[in-house]
Amino acid sequence: MAKKDPTDLTVEEKLKTLYQLQTTLSSIDDKRALRGELPLEVHDLEDEIEGLHTHQNKIQDEIEDFKHAVAQKQGDIKEAETSVERYKQQLDTVANNREYDTLTKEIEFQVLEIELCNKKIKEAQERVDAKNGELDATLKQIEDRTADLESKRAELDDIMQETRAEEEHLKDKAADLEKKIEPRLLTSFMRIRKGARNGLGIVYVQRDACGGCFNKIPPQRQLDIKMHKKIIVCEYCGRILVDPELAGVKLASADVEEKPKRKRTIRRKKATDTEETAAE
Repeated sequence: MAKKDPTDLTVEEKLKTLYQLQTTLSSIDDKRALRGELPLEVHDLEDEIEGLHTHQNKIQDEIEDFKHAVAQKQGDIKEAETSVERYKQQLDTVANNREYDTLTKEIEFQVLEIELCNKKIKEAQERVDAKNGELDATLKQIEDRTADLESKRAELDDIMQETRAEEEHLKDKAADLEKKIEPRLLTSFMRIRKGARNGLGIVYVQRDACGGCFNKIPPQRQLDIKMHKKIIVCEYCGRILVDPELAGVKLASADVEEKPKRKRTIRRKKATDTEETAAE
């Protein structure tokens, strides 16, 4: 038997298919809700660990820069010490006071240079020690966050494993239903569903009100909904409306109507008793 073209379906058939699609999509939403915030937590942990690795690399680069600076200063000290020894040897062969003063000043300058280099080396080593402490703290943080990530991933995998088969079945069912709905109506439904807080794009009438926003629906509009002659949306929230019967929902309204009747009967009885007492 050839499949009906979506545009050839009656309004009632369209509404039934839409409601079936809504039910299926809501079931998928429920499966995803079981995961809670786990996917977001996993993603956040992955981003945090990536940031920590970047910070780790930056610290290691800074440590290498300080070590390179220390090595350079140590080389400068050796050169200065060599110059001091050479100048001291030249002092024994000076010909006049002018040469002596010049060599003495050079020796003093090189000694000051050595002291400055030693000071720079000490500062750099202190920075290296501080950076090593920061690196250890970062590595410990990475270790802790990685353990948290593995735990969250395992928990998420367990939930995914439990719901994957059923969710895939629901997705296939939803895809089949979508093929039965004309594209323009499906697009409108998906837009309404996306804008709805609870993900409901089509709802049935409950107690004379919209099942989505719970605003009252006028009797004439309710009658139009039951006729299934056209697609009607809630004038307040924009959701598509169907009657409970089409949605396959049975509402027990008889019991609700009986209670006020019994109360009115009791009140009338009391009033009668009062009249009889007054007459006596």
